[in-house]
Amino acid sequence: MPKPRIERDSLGELEVPADALWGAQTQRAVLNFPISGQRMPAGFLRALALIKSAAAHANAGLGLIDPKIAEAIEAAAAEVAAGQHAGQFPVDVFQTGSGTSSNMNMNEVLATLARRRVRTAVSPNDHLNMAQSSNDVVPSAIQVAAALALREQLLPALKHLKKRIARRAEELADIAKTGRTHLMDAMPLSFGQELQAWVAQLAGARERIEQEADRLRLLPLSGTAIGTGINAHPQFGKRACRALQALTAIRFRPADNLFAGIAGQDAALGLSAQMNGLAAILMKIANDLRWMNSGPLAGLGEIELPTLQPGSSIMPGKVNPVVPEAVAMVCAQVAGSHVTVTLAAQSGNFQLNVMLPLIAHTLLQSIELLANAMRLLADRAIDGFRVREDRLQAVLARNPILVTALNPLIGYAKGAEIAKRAYAEGRPVLDVAEELTGLPREQLEALLDPGRLTRGGVQGS
Repeated sequence: MPKPRIERDSLGELEVPADALWGAQTQRAVLNFPISGQRMPAGFLRALALIKSAAAHANAGLGLIDPKIAEAIEAAAAEVAAGQHAGQFPVDVFQTGSGTSSNMNMNEVLATLARRRVRTAVSPNDHLNMAQSSNDVVPSAIQVAAALALREQLLPALKHLKKRIARRAEELADIAKTGRTHLMDAMPLSFGQELQAWVAQLAGARERIEQEADRLRLLPLSGTAIGTGINAHPQFGKRACRALQALTAIRFRPADNLFAGIAGQDAALGLSAQMNGLAAILMKIANDLRWMNSGPLAGLGEIELPTLQPGSSIMPGKVNPVVPEAVAMVCAQVAGSHVTVTLAAQSGNFQLNVMLPLIAHTLLQSIELLANAMRLLADRAIDGFRVREDRLQAVLARNPILVTALNPLIGYAKGAEIAKRAYAEGRPVLDVAEELTGLPREQLEALLDPGRLTRGGVQGS
């Protein structure tokens, strides 16, 4: 093994692994925070590298950095943003609350890579961190990373799931089934109506997430230490955001109030809340699928989900709804993560939030989990489930609640009498209604037709 090299920072000398691109400040963080073994998310590191590239470009344009050094920084940042040198970012998620350790880790790595290109001194602080502070860069990186993850992962996955459900809703539009309220039999609806309700919920979730995505574009970059913009050129923020837009095709701009963007984490919290809402919708869909698939004999047995794996290590032939179960666990994780982000967002003591790395880790994890879960749900559950129409019709014919359709003609009390007798005797509502109302069977058949009832309205006489 090669001997460690000696690096120096303002606290003195420190041994650093010989092959490491980082320097003393990163090494101190590695030694100080051996907590979880979880490193900062790749999406966060990508966003941080893009910000460093944009900052170097802006500072060069303002005549503050040698253009050759700026070009070398931009080239190095492009490599990191593309996923190269991933092993050079060893700092734990649970670190200094401002994310200074990760900011300096990026500064040191990019300085080393840039130095190799221009073969001249490149400073992690004076060049890489010019017109910046960890306090404005890290919150900006959280927002850039989240905006990119929404565009590239979550929103496409949400669109994919919504499209798949809508297609199945169209296929199953004419199949009537028993509706349920309080998990008890209710009036009928069509399978298409049931699935279209999911589509509408997902459409609403998408709209709300897109609204929050707009807030992510307002960056606290150029606020530096606390929001005053100390040591930053007055044009730095706008120029850096324009450079960042060129790199990402997202229209970032400096926030109207830089203090708020550094002290608070409102954009991240708002997005987390909407992902929590999406998780609640997905949990509902997953549980509906599990209930409809239950059985196959003693449960509802309305659908058969695709057979993906044996369901039991002891009961031969058992098959479980594994995909909806996995999705439900993701939703539980995201709900818990929203609590984490909520608590972290409260930790903006005076002019700085001090749980930024935790917010970055938790927010980006939720985006990734939800995106993957939605694609899995679409492709391995929604696309392949089979409707058991014979089971649906057998149950529907014996549903005593169908008598509700007769209320305008016979009144609630007589309807209740018919429903109770039909249920007690295990007979179709149609037969009992014919006996107790004296209405012609043809008229009753029309009034109690499940397909007609799914279209609502007063049935008439």
